[in-house]
Amino acid sequence: MIDSKSQLIDRYGRKVTYVRMSITDRCDFRCVYCMDEEMTFMPREQLLTLEEVAFLLRAFCELGVENIRITGGEPLVRRNVDWLFEQVGKLKQTTSLKELNITTNGSQLVKYAQGMKDEGVDRINISLDSLKPERFKELTRTGELNNVLAGIQAAKDAGFEKIKLNAVIMKGRNDDEIVDLAHFAIENGLDISYIEEMPLGQVSHEREESYCSSDEVLAALNNTLELASSDMTTGGPSRYYTVKGSKSKIGFISPHSHNFCESCNRVRVTTEGRLLLCLGQEHSVDLRAIIRAHPNNIDRLKQAIIDSMKIKPEGHDFNIKEQPVIFRHMSVTGG
Repeated sequence: MIDSKSQLIDRYGRKVTYVRMSITDRCDFRCVYCMDEEMTFMPREQLLTLEEVAFLLRAFCELGVENIRITGGEPLVRRNVDWLFEQVGKLKQTTSLKELNITTNGSQLVKYAQGMKDEGVDRINISLDSLKPERFKELTRTGELNNVLAGIQAAKDAGFEKIKLNAVIMKGRNDDEIVDLAHFAIENGLDISYIEEMPLGQVSHEREESYCSSDEVLAALNNTLELASSDMTTGGPSRYYTVKGSKSKIGFISPHSHNFCESCNRVRVTTEGRLLLCLGQEHSVDLRAIIRAHPNNIDRLKQAIIDSMKIKPEGHDFNIKEQPVIFRHMSVTGG
């Protein structure tokens, strides 16, 4: 039997404590930086069942993982997702798991927010790239801003104290709303992270032209807000700043301009059960094959996860000026 205190440490000495688990590649939005307008989704039989997801996450948490983030696509369109939250939430009582979090587009939060709170979800990240209804519709292709705003309020009403907005800023698309988004977060007692667009999957625009660096976003914010660097961390790659006169934090996720690979503590599992050791590389292990070949053999699964640390690369090689080498969309990768 594998020692339950085994730690996931890669060959560069980095300790993996964070897993992002995509439970579906489907979404009710078609955001321009994430998906093509016409998407072909995976056959459902290729996806991990929710029971397999729960089994897999148990293995990770018994190996020292402290933070689980459920992602998609849009995770709340997955049928019976509330059962999964309940099962994974219980792992905080028996394993190293400290936080169960979710990234969502917010469209389904009116329906699910209270249940998520009751089932053990600790933190919610909500994508919000525009406060203008027509522009929001343009960026998401199918989304309605009012539904997301209602979802944010539902999360607050459910008692979530840790709510963060995620905004992908693109030149010529929404870079004129950088300050407005910050003020919205501050006025509503929320945190916000600005994210540089990641070159994953073929999309309908030129990423080099739309790329807006974190430094440019920070400069725009410094014109109206008094910011101070913070050592706060939520387990992910955001660099945070405090805002004078507010409890809100402003974060930056900068895969291009401020590479965070040297401190990477996370891995991702795709919708079909492929363990990705790096967002921007294809080093991976097929965990679905192991789970289905050896049902209920958690030690076999744990050993495969431990062995995977040997192939975790030192870092990604994103180049905004080139066509993506990685053709999987973010909806498959899991945010």
